[in-house]
Amino acid sequence: MSDATKAGFAAVIGAPNAGKSTLVNRLVGSKVSIVTQKVQTTRFPVRGVAMEGQSQIILVDTPGVFSPRRRLDRAMVRAAWTGAEEADAVVHLVDVRAELAVQDGHATGADRLGVEDSRTVIEGLKKAGLHAILAVNKIDGVKRERLLEVTKTLYDSGAYNEAFLISAAKGDGVDHLKTRVAALMPEGPWLYPEDQTADVPARLLASEITREKLYLRVHDELPYAAHVETTAFTMRKDGSARIEQTIFVERDSQKGIVVGAGGQTLKWIGQASREELNEILGYTVHLFLHVQVHETWAEERGAFEGLGLDFDA
Repeated sequence: MSDATKAGFAAVIGAPNAGKSTLVNRLVGSKVSIVTQKVQTTRFPVRGVAMEGQSQIILVDTPGVFSPRRRLDRAMVRAAWTGAEEADAVVHLVDVRAELAVQDGHATGADRLGVEDSRTVIEGLKKAGLHAILAVNKIDGVKRERLLEVTKTLYDSGAYNEAFLISAAKGDGVDHLKTRVAALMPEGPWLYPEDQTADVPARLLASEITREKLYLRVHDELPYAAHVETTAFTMRKDGSARIEQTIFVERDSQKGIVVGAGGQTLKWIGQASREELNEILGYTVHLFLHVQVHETWAEERGAFEGLGLDFDA
């Protein structure tokens, strides 16, 4: 067995809500990318750092691949494909429950879109000349013969060189997938310290944590028209941090939803975000939230640059 170290990039791609962020968090062993009920939560590639033996895997949790409508959508899809094309290994995550729901004729609109987007990924992989690892996700509670049926159908598309059955949420099969991805990393020195789990600026991480709490609280009422920007991040002499953030929405009615009756919704979002930031950052956070109506935030260059996206995609 070689003692040589390995380090490389692995892109996790797939349709929105296939479980990509959950898988990255599971592989890393700590929270790197936010997870909510909303599809399209991940807006920029997040590098999580996973260790497996002598291999260091820098995981790129890409935005979901879907049919873009707005400029922001196009930038997100471009970021996803850039992450795949530049990686040493590509994992295509597929929601098996959506596949089966479509087959059985009781699919929701989200299921149908998810399956369509998965086919878009397959065609994109073939067009780019990439062969991915197929990871069939959400297998818990699904009969094995049906899992194998879906896996064979997808594998026969010619876009893959191997397949794994996993549950990103529960961890089933994830260790085998991680071992395989680690083996594909090229030999070379580690790119990050062994105990580092992410390569995300603290300001950006703070924004994403608050956005997660926002969607967790108002996911039934708020569309995807919200953006959180960290406007100030100041370390204080006592070792704590003062963080100021603005939640941008596109309409006055959305502002009312975010603030809530008597400000209770905004208070909950702030408290939940602050508690998690205290834990992740390892020091006390004083968080101050503001809500602002800005109809065109999703069409402005500054918002894209803050998310690490290409405005001209």
